[in-house]
Amino acid sequence: PQWLCIMLSNNMGHHFVGRGAMIPRKLKPVLCRMFSGYKPKNDIKDSYKILELEEGCSLDDVRNSYHNLAKIYHPDSSSGMADSKAFIRVEEAYRVVLSDLTAKQKSEAGEEEEDQFKSKSLQHRHYLSFEGVGIGTPSQREKQYMQFRVDRATEQVLEYRQQRLESRYAGSDLSRAKDVRQSKKVKITQAVERLVEDLIQESMAKGDFDNLSGKGKPLQKFSHSPHIDPMTHNLNRILIDNGYQPEWILLQKEIRETIERLRSSIVAARRKLGEPMTLPEQKQWGRVCEQFAEDIRKLNKRVDNFNLVVPILSRQMVHFSTDKEILRARKTYEAVAEKASDSDMKENEGEEG
Repeated sequence: PQWLCIMLSNNMGHHFVGRGAMIPRKLKPVLCRMFSGYKPKNDIKDSYKILELEEGCSLDDVRNSYHNLAKIYHPDSSSGMADSKAFIRVEEAYRVVLSDLTAKQKSEAGEEEEDQFKSKSLQHRHYLSFEGVGIGTPSQREKQYMQFRVDRATEQVLEYRQQRLESRYAGSDLSRAKDVRQSKKVKITQAVERLVEDLIQESMAKGDFDNLSGKGKPLQKFSHSPHIDPMTHNLNRILIDNGYQPEWILLQKEIRETIERLRSSIVAARRKLGEPMTLPEQKQWGRVCEQFAEDIRKLNKRVDNFNLVVPILSRQMVHFSTDKEILRARKTYEAVAEKASDSDMKENEGEEG
């Protein structure tokens, strides 16, 4: 008790300490500190030096060092180095080091718990991303989430289309009747158009359009359309009267005439060589094919120029193929030769008869 310590310190002083056999062992360190006037220092580095330890040691090392030093400096020990002041310093250093190690262990435990909590919270937030879709690594979950978004968008589009169709066809019976009548009108109109087209084709096949008035005559040059201004009307009249034709029409006509001339010339050259061809005739046919390929190349350049100036896309032309044209010439020659042989055979049969 506190009053006992005060009384002992005031009345007995250091004489009471000298008779150590009468004082309990547990009270001796406390009384020694009280009577010696020692004031403990809270310097952690000095405490470690007193215990002959280094910072970062374990709790067992601290206890072992304290026990060893207590055996040396304790007043009741039989050691020749027993000293109450040194023992008090050792005890104070022991308490300071114990408190330091305890504080460090608590701080480390708190940091570990905080790190665990942070990792768990980060992991929790991580798996709350991607709307909680998917399992596995982040890259795998991202791919699964992208596929999930595509599927969801597809479903939304299908639902939207379904709603539109339901709203369109969810009207009253009157609207449905109107739709039926409209569809019938469309079907009837298409049937009439097909019938008229069939009649026109049938009449053309019979020749009803061959003896029409005005056949072979040019169409009327000028139309009296009110939508054409007088200046444009007069310019068109002047151009037509002077035989003007657009450039693309002239190029088209020239290309057609050129390809027909080339086809007829190569067929004629093949007919001159005869069948079968000898070695000199084969060489001559090779030169004819080379010249024909050069002419086709020049003609294809004209086709390119024509495609640049033609105003209608559907009127553009494709290049002519040399191989296809030569094959066509051979087939034409074979057909002509076959007809000629047939006619010769008929003539011979007639003469024999």
